[in-house]
Formats: sequence, C-alpha cells, structure tokens
Amino acid sequence: LHFNGVNLGRDLGSSGRGPDGMTTLRPMLVDDLLHFNGVNLGRDLGSSGRGPDGMTTLRPMLVDDLLHFNGVNLDSFTETFNMAFYFNYLTRWPECCVVAEAADGSIAGYIIGKAEGQNEDWHGHVSAISVAPEFRRTGVAHQLMEYLEEISEKMHDCYFVDLFVRPTNVAAVTLYQSLGYVIYRTVTGYYSGDEDAYDMRKPLPRDKDHHSILNAGMR
Repeated sequence: LHFNGVNLGRDLGSSGRGPDGMTTLRPMLVDDLLHFNGVNLGRDLGSSGRGPDGMTTLRPMLVDDLLHFNGVNLDSFTETFNMAFYFNYLTRWPECCVVAEAADGSIAGYIIGKAEGQNEDWHGHVSAISVAPEFRRTGVAHQLMEYLEEISEKMHDCYFVDLFVRPTNVAAVTLYQSLGYVIYRTVTGYYSGDEDAYDMRKPLPRDKDHHSILNAGMR
C-alpha cells in the first residue's frame, strides 16, 4: 500500500507545495482509493442529504463501506454482488452511489445507480437499493430514491429513471408507485430465469410528454 513513492522516479520537492502553502502534492497510494469518492462526487450533498427525521445523513459511498453493509442486505429480495460490480459503479458513477448513515455511524441504507442509454432512452437506473430492517418505514428509501432522481435530472439531464423489481416484492412495488413510478413492462425470466421483473419508470421534467412511459403496462 505504501511504495508508490519509491516508484515515482522524481522528488516532488517544493514544486509539490500548493499556492497557499496549505496543500502538498504527494504520490497517490492504493489506500487513497478508499477515501476519494467524496472528491469525485462533483457536488456537495449539503442539507439535501439530511433524512426527514434528522437521524440519517446521505454521504458518498466509499470502498470501505463494502465491508460493512452486508447487514443491510438481509432480506431475500436484496442481491449481494461481487466486489468487481461495486468497484465498477464507484469508479464510473460515484455521484450515483450514496450511503444513508445513521447518527451512530452505522449504515441505514444505500443506493447504487448509473446513467445509460441514448437519445430519448437516456435515463438514470437504480441498480441496487437496500435499507436495514431497523430503518424501514422511516423515510430512508424515499430519501435515497429522491437523491438519485435529483442526480439523474440535474447532473445527467436524463429523461426518466427506471428500476427492476420482483412482482412478489409487493412492499417495494407499492413504495415505488407512491413515488410516481409506473409498471412499464414485464421482463420474463429476468432473475436468473426463475422469476420475472417489473421494469418501473418515472418520467423526469425533460420528458415533458411522458414518452418514456408511453403504452405502459402493455408490454
């Protein structure tokens, strides 16, 4: 974790000192990767990151969080992916990966998303969302979803946000419908061929005519 400086091949010297004398350049170390997602976020979460009850706060997801959120993934509807999956999202879409942190520092929930598609299919996608059992029905899921919708709209200028959910996960389907999502289509055998998925969508302001949900439920 610490020999990058040996391989640098030059001495940063005084040229590594910032203009105000308060910052210093140094070689990047492997363990820095655990801590710079906040730099990549591209925006300050600010007061919008505060949960409705004031007990949870949104912050950028860090690589170190991957070692601690298994307790959030306890129900049968939540999938746990391999590390490469999470690393891919944290490096390509860090602004779409946030954690809801409780007052005691524990992880109350998280959301992982991305922006994808072309032309009018350009959209934000919820790849994974989960809330710890003790924080369900406290507004954390709403908070996380609203954050990703805001990022999709204001940072990526998307037409809509979509997600996939099991039809048997009635609580989640009801939650998404309460947030304005509609069942756009059913994807047969989406979950390893064993279970179908609802593709649920919510138009964003850029989709003024709601083309993204045209003929919803008929596919």
